[in-house]
Amino acid sequence: MEALLTIIRQGLYYCSFALVPIGIGILIFYFIRLSSTSDAKAKYDFINKYEKKALWYSCLVILTAAGTYVTSILATEWLYVFVGVFVSLMFGLILGVVIYNYLEYYYPTFIEKRLQKLRYKPRVSSTGNQMKLLSEAEEDVHLDEGMQAEESIFSVDYDVWIDEQSGETKIEKYKGHLHAEKSPTCGYYTLRVVKEEIIESPTEEKEGTLMKYYECSYTGYKTKKIFNIAKLKRTTKEAGKTFAPTA
Repeated sequence: MEALLTIIRQGLYYCSFALVPIGIGILIFYFIRLSSTSDAKAKYDFINKYEKKALWYSCLVILTAAGTYVTSILATEWLYVFVGVFVSLMFGLILGVVIYNYLEYYYPTFIEKRLQKLRYKPRVSSTGNQMKLLSEAEEDVHLDEGMQAEESIFSVDYDVWIDEQSGETKIEKYKGHLHAEKSPTCGYYTLRVVKEEIIESPTEEKEGTLMKYYECSYTGYKTKKIFNIAKLKRTTKEAGKTFAPTA
């Protein structure tokens, strides 16, 4: 039994040191991928999708390494093996909750600032000219009717960049319903849309009304806002008349 205990202690000890480079490697791999992405929009999407996950997985692996190391030190007797596992699980759970809450509620504030810089970073066309970001009124001519309809109900937001010298345009798509806003109760970027409801559909004579319901994932604060939906735009075809929404 003593020999088996020794093998277990050594296994836990070496396992703890093997896990540390894995946890660090997750972060290194993430930042290498991020640094190799030069396009601002691609970098925006990559950060938005993977950064919190990479940090969370890295922390989990390192916490496991720390717990394994503590167990290997305490496990001088069989009873202390279970004590070490229990202590490691308790401290790991506490630290895990703290780290998770930090990443879920506070860290998005930091990410949001970086994402905004990337979104509005000046784009460069294929000819090397700096492109201009069009205003909401100017961009409609470059969006098809489906895109304009998406923008009209705020489910998607499009940015249109144009090279005024060559005429080259670049259209970037951002998912509006996944975007978090700053919550007035906690100051974190945890206020998200949980439901959208069209109160009054638009016609070609008048605008429609959209109600968006928000909820803060940290404090549970709820609010709602009313938005106007643009009038329908009449388009005439040879075979007759059709109507399509526009922003």
